[in-house]
Amino acid sequence: MFTAIVCFVFTLGCLQAMLAGEGAKKLAVGDPAPLVEGKDQDGKTWKLSRFIGKKIVLLYFYPKDDTAGCTKQACGYRDMMSEFADANVEVVGVSFDTAESHRQFKAKHNLNFRLLADTDGKIADAYGTRAPGGVISRRVSFLIGLDGKIAHITDNPSADVHLKEVKNAIAKLVQKPKG
Repeated sequence: MFTAIVCFVFTLGCLQAMLAGEGAKKLAVGDPAPLVEGKDQDGKTWKLSRFIGKKIVLLYFYPKDDTAGCTKQACGYRDMMSEFADANVEVVGVSFDTAESHRQFKAKHNLNFRLLADTDGKIADAYGTRAPGGVISRRVSFLIGLDGKIAHITDNPSADVHLKEVKNAIAKLVQKPKG
C-alpha cells in the first residue's frame, strides 16, 4: 500500500511538472531572450541585461554538475574560451545545482566561466528547459546576439552536438560581410 501511494505521488508530481511546462511558450530563434538574473558560484549576481549590446552570450543549461556529459560539455567550452573571447562571447552555465556544488565543479575542472545556481528553476522555466519531473534541466544552449535576440538554439542531449553547433553558430554570427 505504501509503495502504491509513493508511486501515485511521484506520478502526480511528474504530471504537474509536465503540465506546468506545457503552457510555457517554446523559445525560437529570433525571439527576444528572457532577461534573467541569478547568483553565480560565488554568490555574485549575474544579469543578462548587462550584456545586451556589449557581448554575445552563450547561456547553456545542463542537467548536473560533475556527470559525464555535463563535464564533457563544460570542459569543451573551457577549452574553446580563447575562440569565445575573440568572438566577444560571454559563457554562462546554468543548472539546478547549488553554488557550493558549482564551486567544486568549477575548481575540479578549472572552468573559466560563470555557473549560475538555479536552485528554484526560475531561469530554466524562463527558457523552457526544465526536464519532465522538474528537478533538472535538459541540455539546451542558447546563443544570444548583441541585439538581445536568440540567434541559435541547440536542444540535444549530446554534449558533442552542442560543442559543434555552438562553434559553427558563433562563426556565422560574427562573420564579417565581404566586399
